[in-house]
Amino acid sequence: MLNPDGVYLGNYRCSLMGFDLNRHWQDPSPWAHPTLHAVKQLIVQMNQDPRVSLEFYIDVHAHSTMLNGFMYGNVFEDEERVQRQAVFPRLLCQNAPDFSFSNTSFNRDVVKAGTGRRFLGGLLDDTSYCYTLEVSFYSYMTAGSAAPVPYTEETYMKLGRNVARTFLDYYKLNNHIKDNRPTYIQSAEVMSPTGDGWGNGGGRDTADREREKSQGVRH
Repeated sequence: MLNPDGVYLGNYRCSLMGFDLNRHWQDPSPWAHPTLHAVKQLIVQMNQDPRVSLEFYIDVHAHSTMLNGFMYGNVFEDEERVQRQAVFPRLLCQNAPDFSFSNTSFNRDVVKAGTGRRFLGGLLDDTSYCYTLEVSFYSYMTAGSAAPVPYTEETYMKLGRNVARTFLDYYKLNNHIKDNRPTYIQSAEVMSPTGDGWGNGGGRDTADREREKSQGVRH
């Protein structure tokens, strides 16, 4: 939580001093942007420590106009790195019925240069993956649904659990924990109209499936 004073005042974007903190990662001030300054120092130290492998950076934001959860990622000259960066959002799309890969985009817009995702994507090496996870303020649509469904605290929590489940898929640990999931997680699984209890297959909308079919993508 990098904007505690702003959120305390009811702001969702600006700090107490009126700064949009996710535009000041390049040169944060210890006086004006103390949380960014501290976290940036920590990440730089971790990146310089040969004993530490910093593999993922994901900042989480609410989005005021778009539906569903989706991600922003970076664009690189190395095509293989670009393809590897798309793996995590694709896996998350399989696990979370409210996550949209068609809304996910990879860019290097100049106006986003001061974001954590952009700055750290340039600072860290090609073994690190930096994303912004955006989630709608208000609603999501699942595959086959006719109308948006309002987000609740519980459905936000379900998306968070599906992000955690995606890490298990990414590191191929799922089989080791499948039968030992805590009871409270087993009883609160995300249900999909077409998928299994974890929402497999429910996160892709028609546009996602058609695009992947034309590109020969297999899951």
